[in-house]
Amino acid sequence: MDILNLFYKGGLAMWPLLALSILSLSVIFERLWFWLRILNQEKEIVARVLNAAAENWEAAADIARQATNQPIGRFLYAPLRLLKNDTETFRLALESTAEDELAGMRRGEKLLEAVITISPLLGLLGTVLGLIGSLEGISTSDVAKASTGIGESLISTAAGLIVAIASLIFYRLFQGLVINQVKVFRKAGNDLELLYRQSPPDFSNSSEIILRESSQESFTPPPKRNKNRFSNPPELPEKSDSLDPEQ
Repeated sequence: MDILNLFYKGGLAMWPLLALSILSLSVIFERLWFWLRILNQEKEIVARVLNAAAENWEAAADIARQATNQPIGRFLYAPLRLLKNDTETFRLALESTAEDELAGMRRGEKLLEAVITISPLLGLLGTVLGLIGSLEGISTSDVAKASTGIGESLISTAAGLIVAIASLIFYRLFQGLVINQVKVFRKAGNDLELLYRQSPPDFSNSSEIILRESSQESFTPPPKRNKNRFSNPPELPEKSDSLDPEQ
């Protein structure tokens, strides 16, 4: 009940602060669950894929494909699904996938930034509104009412600072986790690319190449079309000199 009384005494600014706190808590809990799932399985996925890649690239690709529900799994599977012996393409697939995954890891940061910025301002607004009411009490010579109003006006400021500080703590925590993921992605990508350069997979017998080569070998040019028999009229027999014109 004391919390409810403080909430009502804080004035109108407490309602938007309550909405901001709910939004901040929803982002915090969602991100905490997200990071717990990643950190528990990430090292195991990287170790399994790299160990398999040292012996069999097809097995490594299959392990990474099964782990595509995790960001690190999608990151490692991106170059392994390409049927092309090209180190430049291999690195480009790693870099583009890493950018997409790291952008997804930063989801919710903009909302926390907004809460951190707006909450103290709303608290100050509630304080100013409370002071205005207190000044009205002073003008009517009601000193007790004025002192009570000044104390209550500071509640919104304290609430705004609490919401902003709590959001800032988790915001910095999530930023640190993202920076750590950049290091993990870079190391895993470099190790995988090093294995690729040392023993690149041989896709020369892949199904696509076999189909393409077989189609080229089985190609036979179309037969030439016969000339139209009416294009060149038959030659007329020469007139025999032995024939008698009178016949």
